[in-house]
Amino acid sequence: MPRLLFGSLLALAITVPAAAQTTTKIDSLAVRKIYDEALLRGQSYENLRELCTKIGGRLSGSPQAEQAVQWSKVAMEKLGVDRVYLQEVMVPHWVRGAKEKAEIKPAKGKGLPLAVCALGGSVGTNGKLKAQVVEVHSMAELAALPAEKVKGKIVFFNRPMNPLYIETGRAYGEAGDQRRIGASEAAKRGAVGALVRSLSLAHDDLPHTGAMRYEDNVAQVPAAAVSTNGADELSQLLKVDSDLTVELEMACQTLPDVKSYNVVGEIKGSKYPNEIITVGGHLDSWDLAQGAHDDGTGCVQSMEVLRLLKATGLRPERTVRAVMFMNEENGTRGGNKYAELAKAAKEVHIAAMESDGGGFTPRGFGIEAEPAVVRKVQQWQPLFTPYGSGDIKPGHGGTDIGPLKGQAKALIGYDCDDQRYFDIHHAASDTFDKVNRRELELGGASMAALIYLISKYGL
Repeated sequence: MPRLLFGSLLALAITVPAAAQTTTKIDSLAVRKIYDEALLRGQSYENLRELCTKIGGRLSGSPQAEQAVQWSKVAMEKLGVDRVYLQEVMVPHWVRGAKEKAEIKPAKGKGLPLAVCALGGSVGTNGKLKAQVVEVHSMAELAALPAEKVKGKIVFFNRPMNPLYIETGRAYGEAGDQRRIGASEAAKRGAVGALVRSLSLAHDDLPHTGAMRYEDNVAQVPAAAVSTNGADELSQLLKVDSDLTVELEMACQTLPDVKSYNVVGEIKGSKYPNEIITVGGHLDSWDLAQGAHDDGTGCVQSMEVLRLLKATGLRPERTVRAVMFMNEENGTRGGNKYAELAKAAKEVHIAAMESDGGGFTPRGFGIEAEPAVVRKVQQWQPLFTPYGSGDIKPGHGGTDIGPLKGQAKALIGYDCDDQRYFDIHHAASDTFDKVNRRELELGGASMAALIYLISKYGL
């Protein structure tokens, strides 16, 4: 940070009492120390390179997920933290099988390839599935169709993410129902399969996978994501040839649950060791790519929090615990197990922080807590503003720390620029080369700085 900005930050102290002025100066110097260490000697980027290029995609239950458990355990042990251990958890084991195939077959003329991938948790097609297609844009539109318009067909859910929302996560959440429950809703009307437009604002040929779930006592039909370009093409062809068919072939299946682990590393608090601050990301990823932004970045940033606190000599007054959660993508069993064990042990959680929005430029934090707690965190906003991460406001904490609600005073979501995130989210393009070193290290520094302040002052 330019010295001019640093001086301006310290100048803020002249308007407050002397005691608060000293605290502001001390804290601003500590935060600066954290950022300096991250920018000069940060290890997040090289750790991410190892995780992504040596192990790659880490779907729960896979050999790669097990390799990632061992890798992260060793990586945290090398940091020399006070304790590193594993938490056993049984996780789902869904496998994709052979690469999916799909083809649009017009009533007349040559067939056209369609870029698809199975949605996580889907059943396979047991050979080739061929059927006519009916396009819908909402669950209400599907429900309003006459039964004969749906029965025996493949339902094509083609509602795009809303490009008008500035917060792309809002657009993702709003469009996500068709991926999560579309197959069962289609099956209730007699459909034999579901195609879902990829949840992405990009226009390309890459299908984006993601979790779907079947409703009990409803027929399980195959469900696949279609690339955004493929969805546009299929929609246009249906307008001129409503009798066209799609032929789909998927070999995915669900196998018995597998034993896996959360990986935990911690630094004991110097004054209040029984008060815990958790920071984490999810170690599992989808299998189409390397799981770089989702969520390799969150894992290496959480590990870096421990390293930064040690390297700067800023030993936390409260215990800081970094957790690599397993199975966020298709079950959240790691997050549930962590909260279950914390409750059973009667642990006191002051706060929990999660990084699961990519490793892009930091913007701030979303705080899920009582208003008084949010206001307390917002008092530190001037310390973060010079680094571009001062947008501290009420917001969503995170999926893996969600089960700690009611145990922790605050659930905190690390917030970074999300405009590019859904271009690569759950797609084959989520690879290490899409991550910028400086953005990643700045994010880890932002997380470490807030955790340091919480460890010093509590909530």
